Amino acid sequence: MSQIIAIYKEKGPTSHDIIDKLRKITGIKKIGHGGTLDPLAKGVLVVGIGREATKKLGSLVKKGKEYLAKIKLGVKSTTCDEEGEKTKIKVKNKPSLEKIKKVVSNFEGIIFQTPPIFSAVKIKGEEAYKLARQGKIPRIKPRKAEIKKIEILKYKWPDLDLRVVTGPGVYIRALARDIGEKLRTGGYLADLERVRVGDFTKEKSMTISKFKRLFKTGKITLNHSL
Repeated sequence: MSQIIAIYKEKGPTSHDIIDKLRKITGIKKIGHGGTLDPLAKGVLVVGIGREATKKLGSLVKKGKEYLAKIKLGVKSTTCDEEGEKTKIKVKNKPSLEKIKKVVSNFEGIIFQTPPIFSAVKIKGEEAYKLARQGKIPRIKPRKAEIKKIEILKYKWPDLDLRVVTGPGVYIRALARDIGEKLRTGGYLADLERVRVGDFTKEKSMTISKFKRLFKTGKITLNHSL
């Protein structure tokens, strides 16, 4: 039995928590996901259930991901998101919408992005976030990433709302941090929702509780596409 589905992850659980729940529901051990969502993020998590499905995850999610991101300007965060220790930045001149448009547009295309120090990037075999929690500042090399499109949805200081379409491997937390640095205001990711992974959209996703209910009643089987 093998199938690829889209689960809508709420804020709180890790992506691995969702995988563990699916293993308990289905009794299948070979389950994986196609791109981590941080605990503070919500949205589409593409999941492969069964060996054949997990093999196909990589090619499916390379088509791109789409996010709705809220950036808080005027503040820095050690984790680049709401979880970290905050530092307020004195901003004499609040950036205009025109300035923000100009700065944001520079991030479209192929860029070099340094992942956050609180991330799962491995440094000599150990995750960066584990080193950071020990008080060590891991040196993470910038890596090539593709941001296909950034659209400003709303701006009212200090909140900047964006729609971001990316290739694989982009950290939206790092994007928020880097936009804040370019504006010289500081900035961190205050809220994030992933609304699409490849062809899997928010509308085509289901919560873990709905999946459990449908699976237990036999309305979902694992030998054909949902």
